[in-house]
Amino acid sequence: MRRTGRLEEKQEFAKQRAMRRVTKIALIAVVVGGSVGAFVWYLASRPPVPEGEIVSRNELHWHPELAIYVKGVKQEIPADIGIGAVHQPIHTHDATGTLHLEFQGLVRKHDITLGQFFKNWGRDMQSFGGNVKMTVDGEENTEFENYVMQDKDKVELRFE
Repeated sequence: MRRTGRLEEKQEFAKQRAMRRVTKIALIAVVVGGSVGAFVWYLASRPPVPEGEIVSRNELHWHPELAIYVKGVKQEIPADIGIGAVHQPIHTHDATGTLHLEFQGLVRKHDITLGQFFKNWGRDMQSFGGNVKMTVDGEENTEFENYVMQDKDKVELRFE
């Protein structure tokens, strides 16, 4: 009798272990399947990027130059803006005013605006003053933060 009881206990314990294992596997399958399904749904349902908004589909490595003057005095643009724990695609390496636009993959116009550089810098363009004149390659420009930078641009901001 005792022997039968022990055997039944062992069989019951083995059944419980098998049931826990099956439950664990099923739960993992549901979580993984749900995650994959959510990702596929996200990719299928997001709106496409309009062709006119795309600057590059592969990568981009440009170097516009920025000069800021406040009441005629040239301001230093610090080195290592956008470089730190998170490396921003728009950054500086030195204090020369050369901006580095280094992107991988799809690049949209709004990714490479002058305003995005100021955002990475943690400054508002208006923090230098209110009355500003902007030129790009010597030509007056009024796009300010919305200006989409190009390779080798010479952007100048003059605050009075």
